[in-house]
Amino acid sequence: MAKIVLGIGTSHSPQLSVRASEWSVLQEKDEHDPRLDYQGLIKRARPSIQQELTPEKFRQRDEACQRAIETLGDVLQRAEVDVVVVFGDDQHEQFQDDNMPTFAIYHGKSLPVVTHTGRNPAAWKAVEERGWAMTAPEYEANHALADHLISSLVDAEFDIARCNRLRPEIGVGHAFSFLYRRVLPGGKLPMVPVMVNTYYPPNQPTPKRCYAFGQAVRKAIDSWDASKRVAVMASGGLSHVVIDEEIDEMTIDGLRNKKPEVLWGLPRERLWGGTSEILNWVALAGAAESMDLKFLEYVTTYRSPAGTGCGMGFAYWT
Repeated sequence: MAKIVLGIGTSHSPQLSVRASEWSVLQEKDEHDPRLDYQGLIKRARPSIQQELTPEKFRQRDEACQRAIETLGDVLQRAEVDVVVVFGDDQHEQFQDDNMPTFAIYHGKSLPVVTHTGRNPAAWKAVEERGWAMTAPEYEANHALADHLISSLVDAEFDIARCNRLRPEIGVGHAFSFLYRRVLPGGKLPMVPVMVNTYYPPNQPTPKRCYAFGQAVRKAIDSWDASKRVAVMASGGLSHVVIDEEIDEMTIDGLRNKKPEVLWGLPRERLWGGTSEILNWVALAGAAESMDLKFLEYVTTYRSPAGTGCGMGFAYWT
């Protein structure tokens, strides 16, 4: 039978692929981001925010993030897994508002990779030019495990959408390609993308439902009749584009101390935009609840006087 041998959580912010000396590129994006009241955020920011914006703090936090990504890549390589199941969110890459499932699993046989996400090409252009490289045009999926997950989750009374083709101009979404582009650059590890609608109301799953979903994914993998070593991974988060250290601390408390009730109680009204990707970590917590947390790094990468940036999270369980 299959066995989960590793759990991994990682942020996938474009800020991880733009070095500290060029974070001003992302600040400029924030200043003109229509989703943000940038001037209002500046007025509400704490006076001490300027202490977070020095070149030295940028450098220290950038280096801490790069070390953490390397740590996750090393532990994944050492685990010698056969396939990784990735919880990630789709940001109008494969699904649009005319059909936005709460949970979906890709069960095609290969994963084409395109150089940008398609969601915001102008904002990502700087990222691509500064290290978000395409490492291969296509990767292997695991059709057998995907089919097993779909049928097992339906038996567990989860309504699962499925797709076996990706939009050719987009390829696999950024939440999933991060595995190949940053965690295992040049790697060929087969993947099963599990898409969670964290972003778009009104059918976002609750934190409690995400935790139960992760538990059901774990049970499905345990019942897979294949002698395979499996990793489960959450991609995204923590809070961003506006950093919310309080909700990050709540999430970390729930993960570190195995308190599912803390994760279930995460305030849904604050799980908006990129911060909503915390739900992928909640699903991972359900899938990895029998494992021990061995590493957790949290780095606040503030990049503007408006408090924008990302609460970067990196963790693994064995």
